[in-house]
Amino acid sequence: MDNTNIGHHISEQFNREIEDIRNHVLTMGGLVEEQIELAIKAFTTSDQELAEQVIKQDNQIDNMEIMLDRECTQIMALRQPTAFDLRLLLAVLKIINELERVGDMAEYIAKMAIYISDIEGSKNDPYYEIKHMADLVRTMLHDSLDAFARMTLDQVPAITGKDESVDREYASIIRQQITYMMEDPRNITRTLNVLWAVRSLERIGDHACNICEHLVYIIKGEDVRHISQAELEKKVKGE
Repeated sequence: MDNTNIGHHISEQFNREIEDIRNHVLTMGGLVEEQIELAIKAFTTSDQELAEQVIKQDNQIDNMEIMLDRECTQIMALRQPTAFDLRLLLAVLKIINELERVGDMAEYIAKMAIYISDIEGSKNDPYYEIKHMADLVRTMLHDSLDAFARMTLDQVPAITGKDESVDREYASIIRQQITYMMEDPRNITRTLNVLWAVRSLERIGDHACNICEHLVYIIKGEDVRHISQAELEKKVKGE
């Protein structure tokens, strides 16, 4: 085999390794999305068994982060990638950390579900506000992972733009829960559990936005953390 063929073989193998990394990130993302869905269902239905399932499954997410971290580090050490490939691997290290943190938020919501399940009146609460907020952040996370899968920035401004709606929902639920506590001190324990759960949902929205920022870095090579929504939109459009 001549040097040309050797180089071509190495290049093909490297491309497969990069593609495997991307697929593993999406697999991890799918598991995290499922964890959020199950955690919210456990919380809104006071299902302790389902909550316990979410807590146990968090180890899978932790293990995937460790595996992907190791794979990315090995590729960078052995292949010494440059430009787009290097940015992709560096960003993946951050994205899997975002996903692991989202997994932690789902686990925390599941724990709140267990705490709240024994409180009188919890099983009769439809939790409409929490369900709506959960749907919003789940959509943000799903769309950010979809953008990563397709390596496109088309939907990034729309995804990050939803964070303002999440913050408004969060503030509204806080005001509502504080009112409940003021009306009847017996609501305090239950209300605190609800507040911790919605705080976790708010953080999931932040992590979805962070994934979008990492994607901009991959494609544009620019760090867009800590800039305004208007500035982000200009960066994405190349203005």
